[in-house]
Amino acid sequence: MKKSEPRGMTQHQTRFSATGHALEPGKFEILCITAGDGNGWHFPAEVLRASLALWEGVHCFIDHAWASRSIRDLAGQVIEPRWDESSRGIRATLKAFGPGGAVLSKFGREVLAESHAPKIGFSADVVFKSEGRKVREIVKVISLDLVFDPARGGAFLRALNSAAPPGSDPNLLNETKPQEPISTQLTPYGGKTMSDSKNVAQEVKKDDQDRKDIRQTQLSQVVEESRQACLQMCGFMLESGLGASNLPKPVQARISAQFKNRIFEVDELQSAIAESRTMLAELSAGQAVIGPGRISGMYDELDKLQAAVDDLFGLPRAQKLQTVSVPRLSGVRELYLMLTGDRDLHGGYYPDRVQLATTVDFTGLVKNALNKIVTNTWEMLGRAGYDWWQQITLQEHFTSLNSITGTLIGTVGELPVVAEGAEYTELQVGDSPESADFVKYGGYIPLTLELIDRDETRKLKAYARELGSAGLRKISSLVSAIFTANAGVGPTMADTGALFNATAVTTAGGHANLSTSALDMAAWDAACTAVYNQPMLIKNAAGLYGNGPKMAINPKFCLVPRALQNTAWQMLKGEFVREASYVYDNVLKGSAVPVTVPEWTDAGDWAAVCDPAVSPAIFVGERFGIMPEIYVAGDELSPAVFMNDEHRLKVRHFLAVWVNDFRPLHKSNVA
Repeated sequence: MKKSEPRGMTQHQTRFSATGHALEPGKFEILCITAGDGNGWHFPAEVLRASLALWEGVHCFIDHAWASRSIRDLAGQVIEPRWDESSRGIRATLKAFGPGGAVLSKFGREVLAESHAPKIGFSADVVFKSEGRKVREIVKVISLDLVFDPARGGAFLRALNSAAPPGSDPNLLNETKPQEPISTQLTPYGGKTMSDSKNVAQEVKKDDQDRKDIRQTQLSQVVEESRQACLQMCGFMLESGLGASNLPKPVQARISAQFKNRIFEVDELQSAIAESRTMLAELSAGQAVIGPGRISGMYDELDKLQAAVDDLFGLPRAQKLQTVSVPRLSGVRELYLMLTGDRDLHGGYYPDRVQLATTVDFTGLVKNALNKIVTNTWEMLGRAGYDWWQQITLQEHFTSLNSITGTLIGTVGELPVVAEGAEYTELQVGDSPESADFVKYGGYIPLTLELIDRDETRKLKAYARELGSAGLRKISSLVSAIFTANAGVGPTMADTGALFNATAVTTAGGHANLSTSALDMAAWDAACTAVYNQPMLIKNAAGLYGNGPKMAINPKFCLVPRALQNTAWQMLKGEFVREASYVYDNVLKGSAVPVTVPEWTDAGDWAAVCDPAVSPAIFVGERFGIMPEIYVAGDELSPAVFMNDEHRLKVRHFLAVWVNDFRPLHKSNVA
């Protein structure tokens, strides 16, 4: 897995200067790199100190090369790297060996002997990661190569030069004539080819032949390591270059496939990226639409108006409008006059008097605000307990107002034995269809011009709260009535039996889910047992009533009136059971959830209901949303405005509530 990099950190490769002086034949002490600025990068001392281990064993070649290295260019190896506090850099010993070792030694001694150092130096090829222009980590040291006329940079480079300019660090320069440092500079990806060194190489070539044969195996390994290093370096460049190219992913993938796992010149990669940019620009030029730049944090008049209306009705603003600063509206009257210009309250629209021209009208803004109030009221009443029905019912959305048929499909009671060679017999599977129709509930509240003129904003907000409350309480009462209808036995099911009855399930219409026991631990356990043992439906037919396998599901909810709330909580939520003479642990704690039904008035009745997600019994169908809709009718052409001087707040609610299965329900009607 590839290690993720810190945000803002990128990876680069470049080559850095080093200085050195002779130690003994075939060895030189060199200064590989120092802390400070060079070639546009800043190298902290702690980063260099942390890279000491990377310099051990680094090979030295004659000249830089991007392609595969040649054995004849191998000239030496860096050993014993160490931190030098006086120069704030990495010092090391460079040991000459290989075919190019003699060239390295010869040039080293000739350079140190000259009073004016020739333009010969070392260039370190380094891969590093940076954040901005600051180096954060040295990843790999590729090589430390001997080059001719290395490029020169800023103050960092001049301080390393043997020809000390004013202000140079004397610790980095020669102290005695024999130990004059080899002049080296920072060079970006190479320097001039050492064409002048060919004659010298030819002179020592014969002497190196024997050593070349002896160390052939070792050098082959070094060459392969160098090739792999170049491949890794090219991989870094490919990834960094594509990441900064801003090209589409498919184009980046094509370039990556072209350069992946091979050694290439940096100019070749840059050329490929430039060509792809040009091609992409030509292909998309006809589709480009040049317009103003995207500006964030700007708001139009409609945004400001919406924020002002939200503030007027005490509603939370949308997230994008949190920082909008608008004057506070004095009331609904100011909003009405601002958007209609109807100063004389004729109920019309007067564009020449409108203070704020927008694409929305007064009624639309009021409708949106009132619907938000309905939503808030719905949520608050739900937290107060009026959403109890959501726990025991399954809510469904329907796309039409057609009659609903909630079919309960029977199960297979038992698979009969099929003798060898005998025919299969038909399985007895039926259904129990329960039906329901949508009912439209609603009404309207007048928003009169007198109310607007009196600026009764608080009354308008109260209207919306009442509409929201009415919608939620309506569903609560419809679900509650399932348990209380027909003197507490509920509606009649499709099998002709009342929802709650004590008739055996082996007879037509028998449900065996009604008792008369007062709520206590024994009565609750008896109800749970009855629900658990309810036989699943096979088919409503003689001989098949009550023959299905057990439902084997315990009730999850205990429905009680407010008078039994404390009893239910102690029984199902209390830590202990307190009898007259002793107290013991409550084994029923957490086995079910007590639910208070606001509409129940009988102080002794209670019911048990299974989890609707496992075994649904009661369904609530909605057509245009589970919450009621609010509409505002009130433009200048509205008959109500003309005839009655009023805008009408209409609420509409389409609902269908029905019972699909009696088995997950149990009722106790206590006399």
